[in-house]
Amino acid sequence: MTEHASGTAIAGPLPSGRYTLDPARTTIRADVKAMFGLLTVHGTFRLRDGQVDIAADPAVSGVQASIDAGSFASGNATRDADVVSAALLDTRAYPEITFTGQGARRDGDGWVVPGTVTACGTAVPAEVTVTQARLDAGDAWFRATACLDRTSFGVTRKKGMVGRRVNLVIEAVARPD
Repeated sequence: MTEHASGTAIAGPLPSGRYTLDPARTTIRADVKAMFGLLTVHGTFRLRDGQVDIAADPAVSGVQASIDAGSFASGNATRDADVVSAALLDTRAYPEITFTGQGARRDGDGWVVPGTVTACGTAVPAEVTVTQARLDAGDAWFRATACLDRTSFGVTRKKGMVGRRVNLVIEAVARPD
């Protein structure tokens, strides 16, 4: 994938190889409806580590990423403590959220990477849509989105107060190995 002036990914692969995700330059934003859909809560998670393998054949490309589940931050200490508590993410028992994806298929101007998200001890099929990918000073930059149903992971408490769907926006930077 390469990028043209508008910032949208277009045909033409990034150089093949393994890229290591840079936690310091990667952001993972989670948006969820709250208060019976009346407002949207925005929070972030920190990336622990990960890698992206880009192959000449997109079908054999892959990605692996680990997120620090206890790093949730929304700017509201009470809410943040509630999210990481046993009532929702139970980060003492399940300190990380992982994504493992294998293969990529074209979808319009982007790419879809099917894989598995594991959270709260439960693995669920998921798709990450890469909407942008580019090289900048030798580093690979990606923008991707995903939508997860928290009830699929057994996170069912606080219905109405916390929405069912969690929309993720990932902006990742990876260095070639």
